[in-house]
Amino acid sequence: MASIERFEDIEAWKLARQATRRIYNASSEGPFSRDFALVNQIRRACISIMSNIAEGFERDGNKEFLQFLAIAKGSCGEVRSQLYIAADQNYVDKSTFERLQSYSSKRPGQSRVL
Repeated sequence: MASIERFEDIEAWKLARQATRRIYNASSEGPFSRDFALVNQIRRACISIMSNIAEGFERDGNKEFLQFLAIAKGSCGEVRSQLYIAADQNYVDKSTFERLQSYSSKRPGQSRVL
């Protein structure tokens, strides 16, 4: 198995980037865009996913990387929870909710040789 040289090549980071783009798009429209607290929180959680994967990869060892992955995983849960709030407030329709939920719950295969 080949090792990953850049965090940009990590499949989980790529998925987090896609999810972040879609969250930003969904939260920029209609009533959702005016719920400033929720928009800020869900966007920050998405940013946290991408950032923790990248930062952990750039650290000195696998043990630290795993800690940052655990933080990123926690942020995925935060995004999913906030999407329920958005759905309960009718900020997103059912299909948008399901599509966005699927991004924050995907579990790609192992991305780095440990």
